[in-house]
Amino acid sequence: MIRRRFAAIPEQELLSYLTNGQNDHVAFLPSNVKHDAIAETLAAMANANGGLVFLGVTAKGVPQKSVDLDALREAVVEAGLLTDPPLILPTPQRAACSAGEVVLVQVPPGLPHLYSLQGRYLTRTASQNRPLTTPELRRLLLDRGDAGYESQAVAEAALTDLDQPQVERYLHRIAAAPDDEPVAVLATRGCVAKTFGPDFTPIFTPTVAGLLLFAREPQRFLRNAELICVRYAGSTMSDEFVRQDVSGTLAEQVRVTEAFVVSNMRRDMRIAGIQREETTQYPLPVVREAIVNAIAHRDYSIRGEGIRLLMFSDRMEIYSPGRLPGHVTLENLKDERYSRNEAIVAVLSDLGYIERLGYGIDRMMVTMAQAGLPEPVFEETTAGFRVVLYATSEEPVTAAPEPQFSPGFLNERQERALAHLQTHGRITNSDYQALYAEVSGETIRRDLADMVEKNLLIRIGSKRATYYILK
Repeated sequence: MIRRRFAAIPEQELLSYLTNGQNDHVAFLPSNVKHDAIAETLAAMANANGGLVFLGVTAKGVPQKSVDLDALREAVVEAGLLTDPPLILPTPQRAACSAGEVVLVQVPPGLPHLYSLQGRYLTRTASQNRPLTTPELRRLLLDRGDAGYESQAVAEAALTDLDQPQVERYLHRIAAAPDDEPVAVLATRGCVAKTFGPDFTPIFTPTVAGLLLFAREPQRFLRNAELICVRYAGSTMSDEFVRQDVSGTLAEQVRVTEAFVVSNMRRDMRIAGIQREETTQYPLPVVREAIVNAIAHRDYSIRGEGIRLLMFSDRMEIYSPGRLPGHVTLENLKDERYSRNEAIVAVLSDLGYIERLGYGIDRMMVTMAQAGLPEPVFEETTAGFRVVLYATSEEPVTAAPEPQFSPGFLNERQERALAHLQTHGRITNSDYQALYAEVSGETIRRDLADMVEKNLLIRIGSKRATYYILK
């Protein structure tokens, strides 16, 4: 049983769905609905284009009274296990409005499998679930035939390879009940697979998705599951660059990669009316969306290369291994959805990295246009997919002034360290020690930590690989 305290859907949006009624993408189910009926609607939407299922409402969209919402949410999870293969969906949510409280479950568009229920293949048209026709079934079988790597059990891994604190934080995030077995919850999320030994004893093994999301050392099992960030000084590759190799869980990769981009982006001052406004070289929501998409949707079965993020003076390129999946093409990329890694997408959605229904491409285009920048460029290569974000070619009206530090704000050692950073782009403990050989390592550590706390520096890496860059 998985519970969540509240939903992020705004009240006005919820009321709009309930008022406008059922359609291809919206379904209403009453509180006394059977598990089979829930599974039927979920499978039908999964085989179509996704949608939202509201439980605890009448056929006219009126929230019912005195409903056990937690029991309904448990029923949704159990219903998802009835389909073949089991449906891995974002955690069911409780959503409240002035009319009452309901349970909301989203079925993301573009799921990678064809789902059946007791041998029946369904889809959704208007407000009805119906059997797929033979031509429709053939097309879906062709479109959804390249998925499954993330759900494979990794034979050489064990449950002890998962980082227990990370798992516990995730369980807390989705508000799992205290009596829920962590392994059972992870199994419903596609992160653990159940197999059987020679004596038919059940064995639980982490899947590829489980290791990528929760392992202490994911790269020990999946060496190419890393991200390389490089910032070049000019518009072409050169010998002058700053590089960071990003590893760890997928959530850690999102956070560290975003920090790298933020610390290496140009900041401009622009005049808006009589106000001075600071702008970044690229809108942060677009940067975040591009990073998350690359990490969530790459083909992790491809060996020999990882994700590459390259920053130039005029653009940023993000390359992800694996061409567009399923029926998605460059021509229909804006309108079609297909999730190659449904378990990864579901957990990242629970963690807040992927928003409901995932209309990321549309949002990227709109946000870039609002910032006065060219639309993102999407390209397929021989074995991968590339997103290019172009910066403005115009010079800023007013450049942001260089920070001035008074002696009372920083000590002499710290001022010299900042001068080193402005020249070299980064500084390590060893670099600092070379500037002040007579100063103890503990003093150097305190100086650097103080500048991080004062929001002047960003710390990147850990242990011996740690270095600092200007904020």
